[in-house]
Amino acid sequence: MSQSHSPSIPPIGTTGRLLFLCVLVGAVAGVGAIGFYWLLEASSHFFLDYLAGYRPEGPAGEQPLIPETDTPFRPWVLLILPAIGGLLSGLFVYRFAPEAAGHGTDAAIESYHFRAGSVRARVPLVKAIASAITIGTGGSGGREGPIAQIGAGFGSIIATRLNLSRTERRALVAAGMAAGIGAIFHAPLAGALFAAEVLYREMDLEYEVLVPSFIASIVAYSIFAVKYGWSPVFSTPEFVFQNPAQLLPYLVLAVVVALGAMVYTRVFYGVHNGFERLKVPRWLKPALGGLVVGGIGWFVPDALGAGYGVLQKGFTSELSITFLLVVAGAKIVTTAFSIGSGGSGGVFGPAVVIGGALGGAVGLIMQQLLPNLGLDPGAFVLVAMAGFFAAAANCPISTIIMVSEMTGNYHLLVPSMFVCVLAYLFTRRFTLYEKQLPSRLDAPSKMGNMLSAVLGKIPIQRAISGEENFATFQESTGFRQIVKTYAETDQSCFPILDDAGKLIAVIHDRDIRHVIDQAELADLVVARDLSRKPQRLPADASLLDALRHMTVSGLDALVLVDPGDTTRAVGVLSHEQLVRAYDQEVLSASD
Repeated sequence: MSQSHSPSIPPIGTTGRLLFLCVLVGAVAGVGAIGFYWLLEASSHFFLDYLAGYRPEGPAGEQPLIPETDTPFRPWVLLILPAIGGLLSGLFVYRFAPEAAGHGTDAAIESYHFRAGSVRARVPLVKAIASAITIGTGGSGGREGPIAQIGAGFGSIIATRLNLSRTERRALVAAGMAAGIGAIFHAPLAGALFAAEVLYREMDLEYEVLVPSFIASIVAYSIFAVKYGWSPVFSTPEFVFQNPAQLLPYLVLAVVVALGAMVYTRVFYGVHNGFERLKVPRWLKPALGGLVVGGIGWFVPDALGAGYGVLQKGFTSELSITFLLVVAGAKIVTTAFSIGSGGSGGVFGPAVVIGGALGGAVGLIMQQLLPNLGLDPGAFVLVAMAGFFAAAANCPISTIIMVSEMTGNYHLLVPSMFVCVLAYLFTRRFTLYEKQLPSRLDAPSKMGNMLSAVLGKIPIQRAISGEENFATFQESTGFRQIVKTYAETDQSCFPILDDAGKLIAVIHDRDIRHVIDQAELADLVVARDLSRKPQRLPADASLLDALRHMTVSGLDALVLVDPGDTTRAVGVLSHEQLVRAYDQEVLSASD
């Protein structure tokens, strides 16, 4: 008797083969992350530093790769630079790989769910160059989307070159996405969890990809860190949480970041949909979006580029409430016009900047209103970074870990968990990632597995319960009696027994229908003339075994036999009974 099989990890083969493939994906993604990071730095150095003389501060954990120039600040260059970047990016993307437009993570999710993990080989290179141009010219975008699509592309390319199955390719796509994110954000644990969590809108995990994602993320992070250092992205003070009363102002923070995330999502897709309807060439749209970005950047330069310097200052409470709120609002708009117009860049980076700015403002206000609680506004910046993206992307678990790893601070896990879960619950109807599915139950790739899992648990006896009596024929039974019995029962399969009661053949309804309209044969045909070799199925098998037999044989009914004596027929199972038992199992499980 065959057994149903539901592996906990993708059936890539032996453990050694799985390990090798994931290490390979991690190594390639790690090298790719190194190259992408250098492209970002080189692009920002040339466009922002050399041409515009604009040198925004970055996070303390990342030092400039290229020495600064002595170009004086030129605001008029900053005004037009995002439009130039949008034009260059748009021309490049829509000429070589239109799927590289936008924030990238959605494309990776779509590939996983709907394209069997397929990503064109040119996409990683096109995405890297286009994103470096967009962000390097002042476009408000982050690294997460590009590196997710780049890493996913590497996983898909390797799987395709090795002629792996669809399941295996999807696993390597997720592993590549985890590897890229884990490397470039110095967050190997969060990268693996993010790849498993971001696929669904509800609090669900793609547990099959966790093992490949962990392995690939560890390898990629290690390779990246050897080149660019092991320190967290940000340097933060030693924040602590030791007063339960502080949960009250953190509750206020959860509400604020949830509202901010809803505004961010609505503005982003409002702008995106507006550009979709705009009757101009697609390659021109990022340039038009860049004009708006440059106009805002003229007044609020901190709303351009990655904006991580704002967070670094926010941790030490160096910024005012007004400045933080202005940056948050401006960053929402610049991100929408940079990426929503078709520019190439991620939405995680801007989201944590917006969330951190809002958190810093809330922290300063709460500190003034509740001076006796010992609140540190910098702690609100860190917690809000996680809460805002958890709400905007429906990824509360991985985001908590992501921000903790990026800051090297794990002392605020309690308020981070509190804010992230509440903000997620407040905004479940909204998401930055349109290609997210509600849950695993809605995933096309899971439907076969879920059907098999349910059928594999249902014994055949449950499907035929209460229907122990079934009609049989002898070899000599005449056709008129066969037709009479066929009309009086719901059976579509009739065992034929010999004089000793042993199963020797079977008649199916299709065999009867072939002769039923030939009246001249009614007195000539007997059961032996209509019989065929029986498909025997042990009565203690599962409905999954039955379905497999029906599928292979092309029959819609099977003869059930005693497991200890395959010549003794004990029942008949029809496809209708199988479906009815499946429906009852699903309905009872949902009660």
